Amino acid sequence: MPNYYPLMLDVRQRPALVVGGNRVAAEKAAALNAAGAQVTVMNLEFCEELQDLARQQQVTLRYKAYEDGDLAGAFVVVAAATYEPELAQAIWREGQRNNQLVNIVDVPALCNFIVPSILRRGPLTIAVSTEGSSPALAKHIRQHLEELFPSAYEGYMRLASVVRTYLRQHGLSYDERDAFFGDFFRSDVLTLWIDEDEVEALATTVRLLRRYKVDVSVARILDDLKEAEVPHESSR
Repeated sequence: MPNYYPLMLDVRQRPALVVGGNRVAAEKAAALNAAGAQVTVMNLEFCEELQDLARQQQVTLRYKAYEDGDLAGAFVVVAAATYEPELAQAIWREGQRNNQLVNIVDVPALCNFIVPSILRRGPLTIAVSTEGSSPALAKHIRQHLEELFPSAYEGYMRLASVVRTYLRQHGLSYDERDAFFGDFFRSDVLTLWIDEDEVEALATTVRLLRRYKVDVSVARILDDLKEAEVPHESSR
């Protein structure tokens, strides 16, 4: 029976606190920042990586040793100072008291969530977890998946998202959209994209769309792909 319920957590614009000043803390802080969290890192001193993040205004550094009450207001708490068992216990107890999401790095017993090994390709996210029993194995599997899902998947997924919009705009039913994507994913569009032959990949996509009576040009797809690359601040 699994011990964890997998989910995707929205931390955008939410306060996150990382306790610790080492490279592990820097890695956790950078990941939270990349997901849109408002990250504060608390410790008496900080490694160069954390200072770089602060200079880039990606995190806020708080030069202070942890005391009870310091977790107040944080949506997510990550403690990287696992070399201090008493500190880890104190953070866990306060987090439990506050009903907060707490992760004490490398101590699964003091976590109400764990972070899997993650592979990202644009909107495609693949997470691998061993429920904390073997992080090294999770990392090894994720590295193998990197070979199966090369970086070209980011553009490929963006193309699929743009095409899905066309299908919906033209009123295709769910079954028709499902049939289209069966053809799309079996086609050589991905291979062409990996080979950096984007023109032929888009031309193939246009031909597939026309089979379903959706008539768009390569030029329009290119414009919409460029638009899809621009982050919209209000989008959620």
